Amino acid sequence: KEVRVLHLLKKHRGSRRPASWRNPKITDSKEKAISDLKELISILKESKDDPKELRATFEELARTESDCSSAKRGGDLGFFGRKKMQPAFEKASFALKVGELSNIVETSSGAHVILRLA
Repeated sequence: KEVRVLHLLKKHRGSRRPASWRNPKITDSKEKAISDLKELISILKESKDDPKELRATFEELARTESDCSSAKRGGDLGFFGRKKMQPAFEKASFALKVGELSNIVETSSGAHVILRLA
């Protein structure tokens, strides 16, 4: 079984690789990364009753705000099965219903919000 998700990543200075296409040297604290992500989640929640709008808003925010290289694809990680992602990320992705937005998921990469597409 596979899932397909969009995600938005906020890295911090404790991340496995504290650099991204947005910032060659990330110095934000973990708390700052989480608070930035919470602000983005509150924007996303305004669209939660309209799946098309939620996806469009998520892709738009990911393109400008995500510290993952998937930002250029609107946060799309494509399809993946089990054992392909970090355990907390995988668990959260598979637990979501299609069209559902996650809470904050923390991994060694940083703090994520996930939207399951399939």
